[in-house]
Amino acid sequence: MTSDRITANLPSRDFDITEQFYGTLGFQTVYRGERWMILARKGMEVEFFPHPDLDASGSWFSACMRLNDIDAVQAEWLDKGIATQGDAFPRMGAAPIVLGGDAPRMFTLHDPDGSLWRVLDNGDTA
Repeated sequence: MTSDRITANLPSRDFDITEQFYGTLGFQTVYRGERWMILARKGMEVEFFPHPDLDASGSWFSACMRLNDIDAVQAEWLDKGIATQGDAFPRMGAAPIVLGGDAPRMFTLHDPDGSLWRVLDNGDTA
């Protein structure tokens, strides 16, 4: 089975807001400068660049987080009170999505800047 991993370089309208939101999800700041920020959770890193004029509702940015146990992470994040309905940012899916075929199970999360996270089960798709 493959290790948990992230592949992401995402925009942030405000590093303070981004840092606080991801902090509630268990990420810690590894580096923060004026033009770059790196956050990490259990050895996985995500990088952010400033994009103060981004319209969250029109954002097309996305990332994938591949985990060995999406159910535990989804339950942990749902306990943080993130909305699961409506068009608010942030929001997340309340239940894993089963795509069928060879596709892994997943849930989604939109961060405060509208970036879409696909949180995918490593399962046998490594």
